[in-house]
Order: sequence, then structure tokens, then C-alpha cells
Amino acid sequence: MTPTLQTDPVAPAPSFAQSTWLVAEREIGSKLHSKSFLVSFGILFVLALAGVIWGGVAADDASQTPVAVTSDAEQYVQSSEGLEITPVADRAEAEQLVTAGDVDAAIVGDASSPTGFVVIAESDAPNTLLMSLAQLPPVELLHPEDATNVLGYVAAIGFGIIFLFSAQTFGSTIAASVVEEKQTRVVELLISAIPVRALLAGKVIGNTILAMAQLLILAAIAIIGLTITGQTELLQGLGAPIAWFAVFFLFGFVLLAALFAAAAAMVSRMEDIGSTTTPLLLLIMAPYFLVIFFWNNPVVLTVMSYVPFSAPVGMPMRLFLGQAQWWEPLLSLVILIATCVAAILVGARIYQNSLLRMGARVKLREALAG
Repeated sequence: MTPTLQTDPVAPAPSFAQSTWLVAEREIGSKLHSKSFLVSFGILFVLALAGVIWGGVAADDASQTPVAVTSDAEQYVQSSEGLEITPVADRAEAEQLVTAGDVDAAIVGDASSPTGFVVIAESDAPNTLLMSLAQLPPVELLHPEDATNVLGYVAAIGFGIIFLFSAQTFGSTIAASVVEEKQTRVVELLISAIPVRALLAGKVIGNTILAMAQLLILAAIAIIGLTITGQTELLQGLGAPIAWFAVFFLFGFVLLAALFAAAAAMVSRMEDIGSTTTPLLLLIMAPYFLVIFFWNNPVVLTVMSYVPFSAPVGMPMRLFLGQAQWWEPLLSLVILIATCVAAILVGARIYQNSLLRMGARVKLREALAG
């Protein structure tokens, strides 16, 4: 019997999903071995930890909130902790103490209130007081024009910085990676083995995983830190906004990552990368400055919460301040997801049509036309 010749079968080409994950693993590995990335994350980690510790110290320094309470409202504060109660005869006396600065707020009975009482404050109702009450009552401000909600401003800075830092850091690294692969001709080897769209998807997915991991670590620091330092009332107020921020951040980052990769594919040199990515950097910076300067402006925050590029910051802020109805984050999220899908389709077309074009910058019309 004549023996047959045995040959090694040709290894099958990786599927689209396998190709995408290989690129994602490569992106994750390169970032975790980058000293600049680890140092920048370490700085953000230290700042977040310092903020939580500072908040705990401040909370201990002001653990007792002085409030005036009328006799017909005593029943509403019997189970509340952290209050230094000053009994008063009537509403007029309570307002006098608030105006004089002897107490931070007053709790008085009010038959017209759905909770049976109202909180009276000079310009801001203390968040610790509102969170310690079993029911959230109406708030009456004697001088609302002087309002300065410190916790609201801190939340605005927190949401704004995290979104700006993460989106700018990872967006810039995606862009630099794309241009570096074009400049060194590595991209020609990559697309000979995997589809162009798999290369784009892998870059977006890999960096999204890193960005979300960074966000979850920071959220864990905040949750654990607030719990250890006894700031449970603040944690309860921040819980839902932080959860919504994570969801909005996920889709907002995917949107920006796809656009950064597409913008970088239009140039072939590192020196030219700013010409196509600067508009995206401005889109990232705009929500930060808007939320810092207009964090207490309901109109601006409402507009921000429905614009896809600023919704990850605007909507959580409105939820923290109690300005959003239950259906508004759902509607805003639908708009963001729809915009994200559109950005991925447009970004993929630009990326695919520009990736192998070397030399001069590819014009946007040409990149879209293919």
C-alpha cells in the first residue's frame, strides 16, 4: 500500500471578533507598560484620594449642623442625626436666627407643605441637613441671589475633570497610535492580516476598557472613602449620579474614540496631528468649562444634558442637583447612543478611506467620499 503525503493544514485567518480582540489586547498592553500613562493615572488616583480625605475631615469639623426647630416640627427631626437643635417659638424667631447666622437653617411646620414642614435657609440649604431628613421638604431661601452650593460646585468639578482628563488622555493616545502606525508603515502589515474595521474596533474597545476601568477605580475610591469617613448622607446623594455618569461616560467615550481615530487617520505625521484633532479637543474641553462656570444655571445644564458631547457631564449634574425628571436621563441616553452609532459609522468610513493614504493631509470630503 502506497503511503500518502501528509501536509500541514493552513491556519485559518482570524475572525473579525478575534482580530478585534487581538488589537484591543495590544492597545491595553501598550498602555499598561507606558510609564506616562501609569504616572498620569497615579496623579489622578492621589487627587481623588486626597479629595475624599479632605471631605471626611471637613465633615468631621462640621459634624453638627445648627438648626432652629419650631415645636410643630420637632417630630420630623427626632430620628435625624448630626443636628444641633435650637428650639424656637415660631417662624419669625427662626428666620431671625437664620438671618443673624446663629443657625445654618430652620425647620418649621407648614400645613401647605406635602411633608408637613419646610426648611428655611439664608442662601443655601445645607446638603447634610437635607440628606439627614427622612423626607425631602420644600426649601425656602431668604436671600437666594447669594446662593453658593459648595457640594454642587465640588460635584461639578469632579464630573468635569474626570470626563476631561479621561477623554483627552485616551483620545490623544488613540490618535498618536494611529499616526505612529501610519508613519512607520506598520499599518500596512496589520491590515494585510486583519480587516481595517477590526483594527479600528480594537483600538476603540481596548481604550474604552482602560477608560472604564479607570473610572470604576475612581468611583470605588469615592464610595469606600465616603463610607469610611462617615459621609453616608453624601454618598446616598451621589450614588445615582455616579452610576448615570458611568453609563453616559461609556457611550460618550466610544463616540469620541471613534472620531479621534478617524481624525488621526487623515494625517501621516505626528506634526500634523493637531490640525485634525484640535476640534475634538475643544469639544471635550467645552463641557468642563461650561459645568464649572454654569453649574448652578438650570437652562445651561438642561441644554448640556441633551447635547451628546456634554451629556456625560450635564445630566449627572442635574440629577445631583435634583433638577431632572425620571425620564430625562433615559431620553438623553437614547440621543447619545444614536449619535454614538452615527459617529462610529462616519468614523469607520473616514478611517478606512484615509488609513493607507500617505503624504499630505486627506481632506474631509475625500475621506468621506472614498
